[in-house]
Amino acid sequence: MRRVVIVAFPGVQTLDVTGPAEVLRAATKLHPPGYELTVVAPEEGPLRTSTVTIAPDLPLSACRFPIDTLIVAGGTGTRRAEDDEALIAWLRRAARRSRRVTSVCTGAFLLARAGLLDGRRATTHWASCADLAARYPAVTVEPDPIFVRDGNVATSAGVTAGMDLALALVEEDLGRDVAIEAARWLVLFLKRPGGQAQFSAQLAAQTAERPSLRDLQAWMPDHLDEDLTVPALARRSAMSERNFARAFRRETGMTPAAYVEAARVESARIALESGDLPVENVAAQSGFGTVETMRRAFRRRVGVSPADYRSRFRRQAA
Repeated sequence: MRRVVIVAFPGVQTLDVTGPAEVLRAATKLHPPGYELTVVAPEEGPLRTSTVTIAPDLPLSACRFPIDTLIVAGGTGTRRAEDDEALIAWLRRAARRSRRVTSVCTGAFLLARAGLLDGRRATTHWASCADLAARYPAVTVEPDPIFVRDGNVATSAGVTAGMDLALALVEEDLGRDVAIEAARWLVLFLKRPGGQAQFSAQLAAQTAERPSLRDLQAWMPDHLDEDLTVPALARRSAMSERNFARAFRRETGMTPAAYVEAARVESARIALESGDLPVENVAAQSGFGTVETMRRAFRRRVGVSPADYRSRFRRQAA
């Protein structure tokens, strides 16, 4: 059995604690003895999180045993926790008796404050990456991936990315089949790779106000290989082309063409990350039609060619 310690504190993000815990619990049920989970906090008694009150298992002072995996959660209380010298000193000591050290979301700030990220690559919630880089210049902050592994230290992006990191840890410990089955039980996106971007095309754009445009945004990802020109999209929205183009840009912050290209690039990126389809097939199923069209879009939005992207992603994953 692997002992996992999850560090919480007042104002911790609830899902930063419970998300990885549920993944590890599912893996334990599928492949016993699996993991033994312990939630620790600076003090005894009830702990108010971002949404509810929880009861940690132990205060930090009582957690003196060897640790397989240390998970440091994040949340709005992270700034106050950074100023808790006793907590930071405990993290330094606990890291020395841990096989691996991880953080979820802004928990990376606590690892950085303890000096555990110095000289390492790391990530955090997209909205806090610039702040982490500015305040801790010894850390190489990567704002795009959903999680980053550097030696025995791993950091994840915001909130649900902690579950993706937990699945990666399960795969490392118990095998790919257990990780996949745990993801199925929890109805999670099947094992998102760590290098996958935090943003999707739909998250990067605003949600349209009028129902016809919102329906169109929801319809597009499953029909990227169809005609998505302005005339075709305007007809589907029952609007004139001119009115459609103006309304779409006003309500989403992107032109229809830019939105479609971003969605197609995202689809192609996922295909390149998660499979071995030839580039020609990826271009066709993503709606680009030709490899050259996809290559130009990748150059604009990703900065590299599709083939280079796949190669770099696999090197990073390895």
